[in-house]
Amino acid sequence: MGFMRRAGSAMRTAAVAAAGLVLLAGCGGGASGDGAGGGAAAKKDGKGADGPARGPAPTTHLKAVPGVGAGLRSRIPAASRQVVAVYGKGVNSADATVVLYDKGAKGWDRKGSWAAHNGRRGWTADHREGDKRSPVGVFTLTDAGGVLADPGAKLPYTHSAAFTPPSYWAKSTRHDFDYVVAINYNRAKGTSPLDPARPDGQAKGGGIWLHMDHGSGTSGCVSISRSGMAAVLRALDPARHPVVVMGDKAHLSA
Repeated sequence: MGFMRRAGSAMRTAAVAAAGLVLLAGCGGGASGDGAGGGAAAKKDGKGADGPARGPAPTTHLKAVPGVGAGLRSRIPAASRQVVAVYGKGVNSADATVVLYDKGAKGWDRKGSWAAHNGRRGWTADHREGDKRSPVGVFTLTDAGGVLADPGAKLPYTHSAAFTPPSYWAKSTRHDFDYVVAINYNRAKGTSPLDPARPDGQAKGGGIWLHMDHGSGTSGCVSISRSGMAAVLRALDPARHPVVVMGDKAHLSA
Protein backbone atom coordinates (compact mmCIF):
# COMPACT_ATOMS: atom_id res chain seq x y z
CA MET A 1 0.00 0.00 0.00
CA GLY A 2 2.89 2.39 0.85
CA PHE A 3 4.44 1.85 -2.58
CA MET A 4 1.10 2.37 -4.32
CA ARG A 5 0.53 5.58 -2.41
CA ARG A 6 4.00 6.92 -3.26
CA ALA A 7 3.51 5.95 -6.90
CA GLY A 8 0.16 7.72 -7.02
CA SER A 9 1.65 10.83 -5.46
CA ALA A 10 4.53 10.77 -7.96
CA MET A 11 2.14 10.48 -10.87
CA ARG A 12 0.13 13.46 -9.61
CA THR A 13 3.32 15.51 -9.26
CA ALA A 14 4.46 14.52 -12.76
CA ALA A 15 1.06 15.39 -14.17
CA VAL A 16 1.32 18.88 -12.67
CA ALA A 17 4.72 19.44 -14.26
CA ALA A 18 3.71 17.96 -17.62
CA ALA A 19 0.62 20.10 -17.88
CA GLY A 20 2.58 23.27 -17.19
CA LEU A 21 0.06 24.36 -14.59
CA VAL A 22 0.62 27.73 -12.96
CA LEU A 23 0.15 28.74 -9.35
CA LEU A 24 -2.11 31.62 -10.35
CA ALA A 25 -4.83 29.02 -10.79
CA GLY A 26 -4.94 28.82 -7.01
CA CYS A 27 -6.34 30.99 -4.27
CA GLY A 28 -8.92 32.90 -6.22
CA GLY A 29 -6.73 33.29 -9.27
CA GLY A 30 -5.79 36.87 -8.41
CA ALA A 31 -2.55 37.94 -10.07
CA SER A 32 -1.64 39.93 -6.97
CA GLY A 33 -1.88 36.90 -4.71
CA ASP A 34 -3.55 36.50 -1.33
CA GLY A 35 -1.14 38.76 0.46
CA ALA A 36 -0.66 41.57 -2.04
CA GLY A 37 -0.01 44.81 -0.26
CA GLY A 38 1.60 43.06 2.69
CA GLY A 39 -0.05 42.80 6.09
CA ALA A 40 0.95 42.20 9.67
CA ALA A 41 3.00 39.12 10.32
CA ALA A 42 1.12 36.26 11.97
CA LYS A 43 1.34 36.28 15.74
CA LYS A 44 3.02 33.32 17.40
CA ASP A 45 2.76 31.02 20.41
CA GLY A 46 -1.00 30.76 20.57
CA LYS A 47 -1.57 34.51 20.84
CA GLY A 48 -2.92 35.10 17.34
CA ALA A 49 -3.10 33.60 13.88
CA ASP A 50 -0.41 31.00 14.58
CA GLY A 51 -1.98 29.44 17.66
CA PRO A 52 -5.13 27.61 18.72
CA ALA A 53 -8.18 29.75 19.32
CA ARG A 54 -11.27 29.19 21.36
CA GLY A 55 -14.10 27.74 19.31
CA PRO A 56 -17.65 29.09 19.28
CA ALA A 57 -18.85 26.46 21.75
CA PRO A 58 -17.40 23.75 23.95
CA THR A 59 -17.92 20.31 23.17
CA THR A 60 -18.07 16.80 22.75
CA HIS A 61 -20.93 14.49 21.76
CA LEU A 62 -22.84 17.30 20.02
CA LYS A 63 -26.01 16.53 18.11
CA ALA A 64 -25.06 18.99 15.38
CA VAL A 65 -22.12 21.20 14.37
CA PRO A 66 -22.47 24.38 16.47
CA GLY A 67 -23.54 27.60 14.78
CA VAL A 68 -24.69 25.93 11.56
CA GLY A 69 -28.37 26.42 10.78
CA ALA A 70 -30.78 24.21 8.90
CA GLY A 71 -29.93 25.71 5.50
CA LEU A 72 -26.28 24.67 5.40
CA ARG A 73 -26.76 21.67 7.70
CA SER A 74 -29.04 20.12 5.10
CA ARG A 75 -26.20 20.35 2.57
CA ILE A 76 -23.74 18.31 4.64
CA PRO A 77 -23.70 14.85 3.01
CA ALA A 78 -25.14 12.10 5.19
CA ALA A 79 -21.90 10.14 4.84
CA SER A 80 -19.71 12.98 6.15
CA ARG A 81 -18.04 12.26 9.47
CA GLN A 82 -15.57 15.16 9.44
CA VAL A 83 -16.36 18.86 9.20
CA VAL A 84 -13.96 21.78 8.99
CA ALA A 85 -16.15 24.67 10.16
CA VAL A 86 -15.02 28.18 9.26
CA TYR A 87 -16.74 30.73 11.48
CA GLY A 88 -16.33 34.15 9.90
CA LYS A 89 -16.54 37.09 12.28
CA GLY A 90 -18.75 39.15 9.97
CA VAL A 91 -19.91 39.45 6.39
CA ASN A 92 -17.32 42.15 5.67
CA SER A 93 -14.59 40.86 7.99
CA ALA A 94 -11.42 38.93 7.15
CA ASP A 95 -11.19 37.41 10.63
CA ALA A 96 -12.42 33.90 11.37
CA THR A 97 -12.00 30.78 13.49
CA VAL A 98 -11.53 27.30 12.03
CA VAL A 99 -12.76 24.32 14.06
CA LEU A 100 -12.31 20.67 13.17
CA TYR A 101 -15.17 18.35 14.15
CA ASP A 102 -15.27 14.58 13.97
CA LYS A 103 -18.45 12.51 14.29
CA GLY A 104 -18.41 9.45 16.51
CA ALA A 105 -21.05 7.12 17.87
CA LYS A 106 -22.21 9.73 20.39
CA GLY A 107 -22.19 12.78 18.11
CA TRP A 108 -19.82 15.50 16.95
CA ASP A 109 -16.60 16.12 18.88
CA ARG A 110 -14.35 19.16 18.52
CA LYS A 111 -10.82 18.03 17.63
CA GLY A 112 -9.00 21.32 17.10
CA SER A 113 -9.48 25.07 16.77
CA TRP A 114 -7.34 27.79 15.17
CA ALA A 115 -7.46 31.52 14.53
CA ALA A 116 -7.96 32.11 10.81
CA HIS A 117 -8.43 34.57 7.97
CA ASN A 118 -10.76 34.54 4.99
CA GLY A 119 -11.24 36.83 2.00
CA ARG A 120 -10.03 40.33 2.79
CA ARG A 121 -13.47 41.77 1.87
CA GLY A 122 -15.38 39.15 3.81
CA TRP A 123 -17.97 36.64 2.56
CA THR A 124 -20.48 36.17 -0.25
CA ALA A 125 -23.14 33.65 -1.24
CA ASP A 126 -22.41 34.51 -4.90
CA HIS A 127 -18.63 34.41 -5.26
CA ARG A 128 -17.20 35.96 -8.43
CA GLU A 129 -13.72 36.10 -9.89
CA GLY A 130 -11.66 38.79 -8.18
CA ASP A 131 -14.24 39.87 -5.59
CA LYS A 132 -11.80 39.15 -2.72
CA ARG A 133 -14.58 37.45 -0.75
CA SER A 134 -14.75 33.84 0.37
CA PRO A 135 -17.69 31.74 -0.87
CA VAL A 136 -20.33 30.72 1.68
CA GLY A 137 -21.33 27.07 1.53
CA VAL A 138 -20.61 23.40 2.11
CA PHE A 139 -17.82 21.96 -0.04
CA THR A 140 -16.12 18.58 -0.10
CA LEU A 141 -12.39 18.15 0.60
CA THR A 142 -10.65 15.55 -1.55
CA ASP A 143 -7.18 16.81 -2.54
CA ALA A 144 -4.12 18.34 -0.89
CA GLY A 145 -0.56 19.37 -1.65
CA GLY A 146 2.13 21.92 -1.03
CA VAL A 147 5.72 23.05 -1.35
CA LEU A 148 6.65 20.94 1.67
CA ALA A 149 6.75 17.17 1.72
CA ASP A 150 3.64 15.25 2.73
CA PRO A 151 3.31 15.58 6.54
CA GLY A 152 1.27 12.39 6.77
CA ALA A 153 -1.87 13.34 4.88
CA LYS A 154 -4.54 10.75 4.18
CA LEU A 155 -5.90 12.79 1.26
CA PRO A 156 -3.97 12.45 -2.03
CA TYR A 157 -1.05 14.87 -1.70
CA THR A 158 0.79 16.64 -4.52
CA HIS A 159 4.29 17.63 -3.41
CA SER A 160 5.57 20.24 -5.86
CA ALA A 161 7.65 23.42 -6.02
CA ALA A 162 4.95 24.69 -8.38
CA PHE A 163 3.03 25.78 -5.28
CA THR A 164 5.69 28.43 -4.54
CA PRO A 165 4.14 31.93 -4.79
CA PRO A 166 5.50 34.18 -7.55
CA SER A 167 8.43 36.38 -6.52
CA TYR A 168 6.43 39.57 -7.08
CA TRP A 169 3.90 38.64 -4.37
CA ALA A 170 4.41 40.20 -0.94
CA LYS A 171 7.19 38.59 1.13
CA SER A 172 4.65 37.80 3.85
CA THR A 173 3.05 35.25 1.52
CA ARG A 174 6.20 33.21 0.75
CA HIS A 175 5.05 30.24 2.80
CA ASP A 176 1.29 30.45 2.22
CA PHE A 177 1.21 27.32 0.08
CA ASP A 178 3.68 25.16 1.98
CA TYR A 179 0.56 23.15 2.89
CA VAL A 180 -2.73 23.29 0.99
CA VAL A 181 -6.10 21.57 1.02
CA ALA A 182 -8.22 22.33 -2.05
CA ILE A 183 -11.79 23.39 -1.28
CA ASN A 184 -14.05 21.90 -3.94
CA TYR A 185 -15.63 25.13 -5.12
CA ASN A 186 -15.73 25.24 -8.94
CA ARG A 187 -12.91 22.73 -9.40
CA ALA A 188 -12.37 19.21 -10.71
CA LYS A 189 -12.37 16.80 -7.77
CA GLY A 190 -9.65 14.18 -7.64
CA THR A 191 -7.00 16.36 -9.23
CA SER A 192 -4.05 18.33 -7.86
CA PRO A 193 -5.00 21.63 -6.19
CA LEU A 194 -2.93 23.22 -8.98
CA ASP A 195 -5.37 22.04 -11.66
CA PRO A 196 -6.85 25.26 -13.14
CA ALA A 197 -10.07 23.67 -14.45
CA ARG A 198 -13.24 25.57 -13.50
CA PRO A 199 -16.30 23.49 -14.47
CA ASP A 200 -18.77 26.34 -13.79
CA GLY A 201 -16.79 28.91 -15.79
CA GLN A 202 -14.09 31.47 -15.10
CA ALA A 203 -16.51 34.14 -13.90
CA LYS A 204 -17.51 32.03 -10.88
CA GLY A 205 -13.95 32.17 -9.57
CA GLY A 206 -12.07 29.21 -8.18
CA GLY A 207 -8.79 28.09 -6.70
CA ILE A 208 -10.23 28.38 -3.20
CA TRP A 209 -7.88 26.69 -0.76
CA LEU A 210 -7.27 26.11 2.91
CA HIS A 211 -3.63 27.15 3.37
CA MET A 212 -1.08 28.67 5.72
CA ASP A 213 -1.71 32.09 7.22
CA HIS A 214 0.32 35.25 6.59
CA GLY A 215 -1.41 37.45 9.15
CA SER A 216 -4.11 39.17 7.08
CA GLY A 217 -7.02 38.55 4.71
CA THR A 218 -6.79 36.52 1.51
CA SER A 219 -8.10 36.69 -2.05
CA GLY A 220 -10.86 34.22 -1.13
CA CYS A 221 -9.09 31.31 0.58
CA VAL A 222 -9.13 30.38 4.27
CA SER A 223 -5.79 30.44 6.12
CA ILE A 224 -4.58 29.03 9.43
CA SER A 225 -1.24 28.43 11.13
CA ARG A 226 1.36 25.95 9.92
CA SER A 227 0.74 23.71 12.91
CA GLY A 228 -2.98 23.90 12.23
CA MET A 229 -2.53 22.95 8.59
CA ALA A 230 -0.32 20.00 9.52
CA ALA A 231 -2.91 18.82 12.05
CA VAL A 232 -5.77 19.16 9.57
CA LEU A 233 -3.83 17.34 6.84
CA ARG A 234 -3.09 14.43 9.17
CA ALA A 235 -6.70 14.28 10.37
CA LEU A 236 -8.75 14.55 7.16
CA ASP A 237 -9.64 11.06 5.99
CA PRO A 238 -11.31 10.38 2.61
CA ALA A 239 -13.03 7.38 4.20
CA ARG A 240 -14.86 9.85 6.47
CA HIS A 241 -15.94 12.08 3.56
CA PRO A 242 -14.71 15.41 4.97
CA VAL A 243 -16.35 18.71 4.08
CA VAL A 244 -15.80 22.35 4.91
CA VAL A 245 -18.77 24.41 6.11
CA MET A 246 -17.82 28.06 5.76
CA GLY A 247 -19.28 31.53 6.05
CA ASP A 248 -19.88 34.48 8.33
CA LYS A 249 -22.01 33.94 11.42
CA ALA A 250 -25.22 35.24 9.85
CA HIS A 251 -24.95 33.05 6.76
CA LEU A 252 -23.91 30.00 8.80
CA SER A 253 -26.80 30.23 11.22
CA ALA A 254 -29.53 30.81 8.61
